[in-house]
Amino acid sequence: MKISQILGAATIVALSSTGAFAEDRTGWPESFTVGTASQGGTYFAYGSGWANLVADELGISGGGEVTGGPMQNMALVHTGDAAFGMTTMGPARESLDGTNPIAPGLKMTNACAMFPMYQTPFSITTLKSSGITKVSEIPEGAKIGFGPAGSTSDTYFPKMLETLGVKFDRRNGGWSDLGGQLQDGLLDVIAFAAGVPVPAVSQLEVQTEVNIIEFTEEEQKKIMDAYPVSAFEIKADTYTTLKKPARSVSMWNFAIANCDLPESFVYEATKIVMSDNARMVNIHKAAKSTVVSNWDKNTFMPWHPGAAKWFNENGASIPKDMIHGSM
Repeated sequence: MKISQILGAATIVALSSTGAFAEDRTGWPESFTVGTASQGGTYFAYGSGWANLVADELGISGGGEVTGGPMQNMALVHTGDAAFGMTTMGPARESLDGTNPIAPGLKMTNACAMFPMYQTPFSITTLKSSGITKVSEIPEGAKIGFGPAGSTSDTYFPKMLETLGVKFDRRNGGWSDLGGQLQDGLLDVIAFAAGVPVPAVSQLEVQTEVNIIEFTEEEQKKIMDAYPVSAFEIKADTYTTLKKPARSVSMWNFAIANCDLPESFVYEATKIVMSDNARMVNIHKAAKSTVVSNWDKNTFMPWHPGAAKWFNENGASIPKDMIHGSM
């Protein structure tokens, strides 16, 4: 055998053993985007991180895209304007039911579940100088930043605070921008719905003194009775400000994929994200929950066949009637 033939054979073996070029790439896109949210929030940091990881591993162009958050991501992925995105399960349910405010009446059924990400805690931050230490101390007419319009925070947090009797002046914007406004005295409170630690809060802690407000047990129960959230505890080591765990509520987040993407492409992208949790945690601490055992936190959104295949090969039990195209 000629040296060139030996080298050619060795190259094929090497590429096959890495898995990076072994899969069938028929129909794969030349590039992709992951719909995230505003800069300064967890979605942008987490989403841009796994987008870059998948792009690097698969050798194709890809990255995170700034968006309005979960509601817009459902729309972008449904239409195929974004291959992937990230959403919380409340907005996902509304989108599938046709009540997404971006396109009322349109059932966004072409967005499929890809993998579980983490829980989104709802938390409240104020400047220590405000003197606000609990929800009941938020003054009437307080200027509260709820994140980008249409985001999970903006969709649910105002309703939650109204349920708790808070009367406020509603403001919207990206998390980094709202953090700056709080520090400059233009806002009284920021109501975050984002994976912890929230980059904007961590940055505020470096620059000034803040209070992270927890819910009382009564407030937590009242919110849980009214909205699709569960009990959550923000650990004391999440922020330097916290001296003990903070009581909160949370909503699960899932990565989503356009249902028409090739099965092999989504399979490989899912495999890259899910196979090395330590690598994901390096991207963002919230990824500690990006593990196979949390597959069952999705109870209604059909799974992409490629993602379902990987999960079922790795310990999950996704039923056939929960896989897109198999129903």
